[in-house]
Amino acid sequence: MKKSRFSEAEIFKIIKANENGLKVTEITRQYGVSSATFYHWRSKYGGMDLAMIKKMKELEDENRRLKKMYAEACMDREILQEVIEKKL
Repeated sequence: MKKSRFSEAEIFKIIKANENGLKVTEITRQYGVSSATFYHWRSKYGGMDLAMIKKMKELEDENRRLKKMYAEACMDREILQEVIEKKL
């Protein structure tokens, strides 16, 4: 997954700027993000505080790692099944 240019704290600050009354066009111009990116962040992180955003990022990373481990285990199982079938 592509690493974001912005940290969790910066994303939180950008969203809070909008909640404090700044217009989206001003925010996107000031921080150099597209309006689509801003709206995506707002839908994903809106209503969260900084600690919640960091925890969610950690959980997403752990979930990605566990999915990779599961896929590798399934591949190993399939390879072993093929070896067993060839021996019989």
